[in-house]
Amino acid sequence: MREQPETRYAHSGKVSIAYQVVGNGRVDLVFVPGWVSHIEYAWEEPSLAPFLERLASFSRLIFMDRRGTGLSDPVERLPTLEERMDDLRAVMDAARSERAFLFGISESGPMCSLFAATWPERTAGLVLCNTTARFMVAPDYSTGATQQQLERFLARCQAEWGTGITAKVFAPSKAGDEEFRRSWGRFERRSVSPSGMCKIVAMGADTDVRHVLPSIRVPTLVIHRRGDRVTPVEFGRYLADHIPGAKLTELAGEDHFPWVGDTDSILDAVQQFVTGTRPAPRIDRVLATVLFVDIVDSTRHLSERGDSAWKGLLQSFYKILRQELELFKGREINTAGDGLVATFDGPARGIRCAHAMSLGVHRLGIEIRAGLHSGECELVGDSVVGIAVHIGARVASKAAPGEILVSSTVKDLVAGSGIQFRDRGTHELKGVPGEWRLYATETSD
Repeated sequence: MREQPETRYAHSGKVSIAYQVVGNGRVDLVFVPGWVSHIEYAWEEPSLAPFLERLASFSRLIFMDRRGTGLSDPVERLPTLEERMDDLRAVMDAARSERAFLFGISESGPMCSLFAATWPERTAGLVLCNTTARFMVAPDYSTGATQQQLERFLARCQAEWGTGITAKVFAPSKAGDEEFRRSWGRFERRSVSPSGMCKIVAMGADTDVRHVLPSIRVPTLVIHRRGDRVTPVEFGRYLADHIPGAKLTELAGEDHFPWVGDTDSILDAVQQFVTGTRPAPRIDRVLATVLFVDIVDSTRHLSERGDSAWKGLLQSFYKILRQELELFKGREINTAGDGLVATFDGPARGIRCAHAMSLGVHRLGIEIRAGLHSGECELVGDSVVGIAVHIGARVASKAAPGEILVSSTVKDLVAGSGIQFRDRGTHELKGVPGEWRLYATETSD
């Protein structure tokens, strides 16, 4: 990931609006967050940062916090749509953007629609993603939410704000990902207070720009996921039916956050709309061998040696591991506490590296356990994710002290390598379907 972009301030009347400019593309693209945001923490959020990186790869990306959220000025009352349009123009002026594409998601869609109709000379095009012209049900609009549904949603969010509650609601495909929930909880806390959140939702519930849609004369792309539970796909269809010349792209998926789930389909559509060309096919999935290593009885070692000695021991430990990684052409993914995760493009090298690590750290008076699995991994920046990574971690958790354990997939891939295996039977791996046969490894070199 790139370094944290510089945050600047535009002045909209007496209110300061935080914004960033990232990328050097030929066209300007203003990404207008929906409900809440924090433009600096966004680059620390593992799901959102790659999404922004991709936008900045084909545009000059302008990213802002709406007033009352994130790093923009707090406000005593919620801004009107007109004031929010003033804020957007102020940011564009400060960023020296005469004309830009607007990318409005969720709650920002109505404001972007109004801006495009009001300021077409400053709007090169409009992208509306998982959004609507009106959120609430009406006599002539049956798709919206009821008042009772809104009140239940507000009560739940206010009670659990800061815990990642919106991740559960807006990213159902990540519902079981505890790390994602915690990260998004930090995002909630930094973005706005619980009461501020409720005010923003209440204002959004009152918004209705249906009458504006026929006046939008700029090129418009409507993107909507068919399974979105927050803004049903009928919302997107309504927008496309009522904005002259709008193109509707319906996609599979249930996540409301566009940076969760199949993000590439959304980003590809946006890139083609903004630049006129689709990206060349990207290699974002590879077959890799994932190695997990951790120290046996680390808590006991810490208590026996003391903090200072333990810190020095860990430095020596990681130095040995990294030396072996370099020798066996492994790639460090991350470290956590007293362990390390790495990938290899060949399972035999991964096994031999793990044995070399075990011998090396033995001189320090410590033992490691290790686990390896080979499978398809998704590339996310400098990291890898996917079920293969989870399986590798679970295999490592089954290893005994000093043992290097592998899945049957790894064993099958290294036939003829001279590596010997001892059958350790079948095991259930937490969170992974089925039973898995595991093997302890021995090398002849």
